[in-house]
Amino acid sequence: MQYQKIGESDIEISRIILGCGSFGGIGSAPEFFNQGENEEQAHEILDAAIRLGITTLDTADAYGGGRSELYIGSWLKKYDESFRNRLVLSSKTYNPMFIGDSQGLSKARISEKIEGTLNRLGVKQLDMYLSHEMDTETSLEETLTCFDELQQSGKIRAHGASNISDEQLENSISICGNLGISRYEWVQNSMSLLNYREAENMLSLCSKHDLGFTPYSPLAGGWLTGKYQRGLKYEQGSRMTQRPEPYQIYVEHQDGIFDGLDAMKKISSDRFGNISIAGLSLAWLLSDPRITGIVVGPRKSEHLEPVREALNVRLNETDRIDLATLFPVL
Repeated sequence: MQYQKIGESDIEISRIILGCGSFGGIGSAPEFFNQGENEEQAHEILDAAIRLGITTLDTADAYGGGRSELYIGSWLKKYDESFRNRLVLSSKTYNPMFIGDSQGLSKARISEKIEGTLNRLGVKQLDMYLSHEMDTETSLEETLTCFDELQQSGKIRAHGASNISDEQLENSISICGNLGISRYEWVQNSMSLLNYREAENMLSLCSKHDLGFTPYSPLAGGWLTGKYQRGLKYEQGSRMTQRPEPYQIYVEHQDGIFDGLDAMKKISSDRFGNISIAGLSLAWLLSDPRITGIVVGPRKSEHLEPVREALNVRLNETDRIDLATLFPVL
């Protein structure tokens, strides 16, 4: 496993981050609450991740309507404090936790939700706390000031943002500088071989300001695993049968993507000893020094095998360019 510090903080994360969005649900969607992995299955995945050297866990209060945090909390109870201190726990807030719940990043809401997160995880301090989405109804000043107060009080060690735009990040840095408060240290946005171009500006911004950047959906909802075939016969339980909306653009460009996947298989065979498409896709991200770590969300412990492959292969600049040019510009 590889490890790296986040931004200017003293928090060191594993470059593979275990995404726990399927514990007790499928992401933040209320219609899937109490689905996904049950508590026992979640614990099996967590144990497998630890054996691989993963020390960083990514969740959110709305994942499974709070069940993801609860399952992590019950798993942590099996271990002593010294084990817990080796882990980095990251959670997020913004989305409703149940039908009828509020959403957003107001000071009142964040102050309430952090208490629930700490209780469900069974900890007194959260390592990283992220805004899950950006709240256009609440001023950035209010949100950032609240995160700073949580940090000053010791309830969180640092904070970051997910699904944030370039402009919003630049505004947040300016606000924090003017107010003399702690800034976002971590950006978590979507990025993969299929959509890396839209992340390029954000990567440059994070590098310029010494912020951590951690892509989620590094396998593009399964499109970079090879499990989807021409003709689009989706495996039951895959993201394309449960939550296909974020990936419709790939359906629209499927011919170019499948051509790229075929070419990727040949590159793997010729240069890397038949490493899986998923492993090569993860290795491509890890080979970019601007990327602090990547969030993977295995549904079973064996789904961590591409991580092992990615950690054991090194891509040179020619490899990186060749892979990046295989797919259509989306």
